[in-house]
Amino acid sequence: MRAYELMVIFNPTVDERTIGPSMDKVLAKVTEADGTIENVDIWGKRRLAYEIQNFSDGIYVVVNMTTTPDMAKEVDRVLNLNETVMRTKLLRPNAK
Repeated sequence: MRAYELMVIFNPTVDERTIGPSMDKVLAKVTEADGTIENVDIWGKRRLAYEIQNFSDGIYVVVNMTTTPDMAKEVDRVLNLNETVMRTKLLRPNAK
């Protein structure tokens, strides 16, 4: 098991109230594989550094989790298939 940080940027036209339940559905796979979700932090709508898909804003979500490398890649893959997700970034904090 390794610690991961996942940042997800959602399309700004999505209702912010639906972000939490949709993230819970995707992150349920982590807990089913004996991983843990330490924190899900929904930052809300923020200005992007550059336009993505002709949008200058996005809804940011940061997830801290502990899971296997394969499950982390699977969560990232599933999120990238979601049409409302504009970008994802999966990284290992303090990776040596």
